[in-house]
Amino acid sequence: MDTMSNQISHKGIIDSISRGVVHVRIVQSSACSSCKVASYCNSAESKEKIIDVKCSDTQQYTVGQDVTVMAAPSVGAKAVVLAFIIPTIILLATIAICVSSGVSDGISALAGVLSLVPYYIGLYLYRNRLEQILTFYLA
Repeated sequence: MDTMSNQISHKGIIDSISRGVVHVRIVQSSACSSCKVASYCNSAESKEKIIDVKCSDTQQYTVGQDVTVMAAPSVGAKAVVLAFIIPTIILLATIAICVSSGVSDGISALAGVLSLVPYYIGLYLYRNRLEQILTFYLA
């Protein structure tokens, strides 16, 4: 990930193109995966991901083309808040409320996990709105 010029960028290869969407395959790797001895080390890891980039003019792209997927830093911050910070707050608040009310630890933990179900259902229901907020573009 490169944050030069206040942009988040990943190099990738166009995997497929559908109506108005370019599907780009990127390799997300840990910091040590580029090490020369990474193949001998268990801690080196990399994952392939497909990023969907909405594009009004898909004719200018071809499958197999090298591209750079970019996003504003605020997109990354919003994603972290939605994916990690809010669920953590919900989980901990639910557990704290249950424990302070005298509920057993096991039931409190279960209630904490179950309290995330409505949150993730809400994210799913608002996925179209989130696609408008968390946008990527090709450079």
